[in-house]
Amino acid sequence: MSARILLNPAREKSLLRRHPWVFSKAIQKVIGKPMSGETIDIYDSRGNWIAKGAWSPNSQIRVRVWSFDQEESIDRDFFLRRISQAQATRIKPISDGGLTGYRLIAGESDYLPGITIDVYNNIISCQLLSSGAEFHRFTIIDVLKELYPDYAIYDRSDVDVRKKEGLELHKGWLHNELASTETEIIEHGLSIKVDVEKGHKTGFYLDQRDSRVAAGRYAKDKSVLNCFSYTGTFSLHCANAGARSVDNVDVSQTALDLAKQNHQLNNLDDGRVSFIKEDVFKLLRQYREQGKTYDMIILDPPKFAESKAQLKGACRGYKDINLLAMQLLNPGGILLTFSCSGLMEAGLFQKIVADAALDAGREGKIIERLQQAADHPIALCYPEGYYLKGLICQVD
Repeated sequence: MSARILLNPAREKSLLRRHPWVFSKAIQKVIGKPMSGETIDIYDSRGNWIAKGAWSPNSQIRVRVWSFDQEESIDRDFFLRRISQAQATRIKPISDGGLTGYRLIAGESDYLPGITIDVYNNIISCQLLSSGAEFHRFTIIDVLKELYPDYAIYDRSDVDVRKKEGLELHKGWLHNELASTETEIIEHGLSIKVDVEKGHKTGFYLDQRDSRVAAGRYAKDKSVLNCFSYTGTFSLHCANAGARSVDNVDVSQTALDLAKQNHQLNNLDDGRVSFIKEDVFKLLRQYREQGKTYDMIILDPPKFAESKAQLKGACRGYKDINLLAMQLLNPGGILLTFSCSGLMEAGLFQKIVADAALDAGREGKIIERLQQAADHPIALCYPEGYYLKGLICQVD
């Protein structure tokens, strides 16, 4: 008999609603001595079976649910089935966008907790972030080899969240090693360079694909300031749509160099586009003092809140950056502003932007709401999957 846990009666509700996490304080009793990553059974306080999941002894999320079907075995066929199902749901967005880069597995939202898998042209980039994912590492990779025999597979399990699981960091080729970790993907007709070794996340921000397209819809004949520009893909869409000028600002020279290469790759490095190495907050204050203005500003900052303890400070940061941007916008200007923190609720983010407008003495209205692209689904039972919030505002 496998190890099992009994839940506290006051902590059963979320699991009965099929939320995939069991926190340490929800556990009344552990029966047996499960190994890290081992599949265990989950019972309610009355002894009724609820689910089975992976045991994570070093994490506050003590169990991540694999299945709510008691007869389902967590074996090779399980991962083959789940990954194949996920691929099938991506067929339409891949076809509609002419994509060669997309998210194949979005963790809990594809019912594979702790697993992120992205496809970049001929390279599959993986992150195995939980004890359960690590426990089944070789099975998962073997399934990927079967489903995608001609693809190279690269491991980007080098993120700090693994330390919370008591896991070592891993990075490197797993299958069909290539001479370079760089490749190119196509996104709505534009070519983008991706480095799966050095790039952020698994190599690139695939989740902002729809937002980049949206930016292009507003950019024609406008002066655009692209803040936290990274590899310049918002700028690509703006320049391609006919922006009068685009200034890209990032603190990383490496990112700016790649941004310039992306513009050259698409024949868009034509004098309208500039690349500025500077701290965004510092530069916006400098531009405010100089009286410099823009028709359109894009704010796509890194995650300001990694934990609940950081949320208050994150709110201040979001307000400050939006306030500065609104002070630089011409009347009728367009602001695209984002938060990628799952802890930042959409209503709170909207309130912060509204407060920033009030303090800037500007009127504003939301003309579009944005979120992660369709290949980053949000399971109804897992609201934490809704992490990327975006607003397009007209500021008068």
